Amino acid sequence: MYPAGARKSLPSGSSQARSLSCSHLPRSSPRSTSLSARHYKPRREPSSFSWLQARYRLRERNHQQAERLAAMANLFLKQAKQYVATRPSYPPELFDFIASKTPRRDLAWDVGTGNGQAAASLAKLYKAVVGTDTSAQQLAFAAPLPNVRYVHTAPDLPLDGIHAAVAGPGTADLITVAQAFHWLDLPRFYAQARSVLRPEQGVLAAWCYTEPRVSAAVDAVFWRLYRGSQPYWAPNRRMVDDEYRGADFPFDPVDGEAHTGPFEFSTERAMDLDGYLTYITSWSAYQTAKEKGVELLDEATVQEFAAAWGGDGKEVKAVTYPIFLRIGKVRAE
Repeated sequence: MYPAGARKSLPSGSSQARSLSCSHLPRSSPRSTSLSARHYKPRREPSSFSWLQARYRLRERNHQQAERLAAMANLFLKQAKQYVATRPSYPPELFDFIASKTPRRDLAWDVGTGNGQAAASLAKLYKAVVGTDTSAQQLAFAAPLPNVRYVHTAPDLPLDGIHAAVAGPGTADLITVAQAFHWLDLPRFYAQARSVLRPEQGVLAAWCYTEPRVSAAVDAVFWRLYRGSQPYWAPNRRMVDDEYRGADFPFDPVDGEAHTGPFEFSTERAMDLDGYLTYITSWSAYQTAKEKGVELLDEATVQEFAAAWGGDGKEVKAVTYPIFLRIGKVRAE
């Protein structure tokens, strides 16, 4: 049985899910048997080394996460206006389904809120919403609402900073991540989510939309363009192409569901050819390619789109975006 508004649900444990390989720890050196080494305690050295190594790796991971999120903010800053003008909206059925899985509706936290699109929909269902983003420029496009508070956060905001600026421990009923899940340092984010969500009740919902569908002719041109754009996407984009199926998601299924998804929804946006091409120029990959001297929408490609669209390009068509949702609740300890 599928949730209302969803066409199908696919368990994350399917054969498409990615497997994780394990690294192996180095073996300890054999213990010396010489008399001169009688007071030497080699067993403590590996422990000390591992501790120092762990500290270094933690600092390095936090630094890399800060750089990744800063890069994300810079990429979307460059196309913020196009992003707002062409980004598809999310259907009410998506939010109704998510909200039906939270026992309480006091507080929702929208991570990577951008222009506040998801936060505005959550505001209709929750008493209070906090939308956070690392880009102040994206937040500038968010519409003010009486029960929504927008917070510009540093990419490496520590847990105590989240408790102070966003939500206290165990107080959030819901955390959402719309089209930004693949940018996050997931182990670090999950620790933050478990701290903020209500024990055994709080729900985490993350979703993405994938490539638009218009018609067989337009889609054929689109897929040629999309394949050519692959070198210019950040590696994280593969999670979207995978529809979040292979993402580690250490949460329990929400009430009434047998797994954590992905569950499929869809949304439509009416566009003429100009709006459709403007959507493509809002891609971070388009901006990256342009910086490298590559025009993805060259004259020949635009002409192909025009021929596939038909007429003078002014005809408004329904552009459909599939949406894939992962959803789960905090595991009982």
